[in-house]
Amino acid sequence: MIRLATLAALPLLAACASTGYAETPQLAGTEWRFVAIDGQAPASDRARMAFTAERISATAGCNGMGGTWTIEGDRLMGGPYASTMMFCDGLMEQERAIGALLAEKPVLTVAGDRLTLSSDSHKAELVRAD
Repeated sequence: MIRLATLAALPLLAACASTGYAETPQLAGTEWRFVAIDGQAPASDRARMAFTAERISATAGCNGMGGTWTIEGDRLMGGPYASTMMFCDGLMEQERAIGALLAEKPVLTVAGDRLTLSSDSHKAELVRAD
């Protein structure tokens, strides 16, 4: 009887264990709002990033970009990325930064409701969208 109780408790103990970043963050089905792109506030309040099971989409507020994604170690891997190409006054620099950041296979960290993507040349900070 004691063995059965011990075996029954193992999944509960495993669920409480913290293994740090060794676990892949559960991003599928989440949406994030940009709060900083290369240290600057987003030029649009529509700047977002969303993850489905297999695809990522992002916008600085005008053009949309997206592609496939996976996580390998601590890096967000993806692509090829496709993007619409409309002229968006005041948003083009941030759109280029987001596109370059995703292409550079950034380091991804998730801490609570904050997601950070960083590469050698770009950084984005996001919070979970309501």
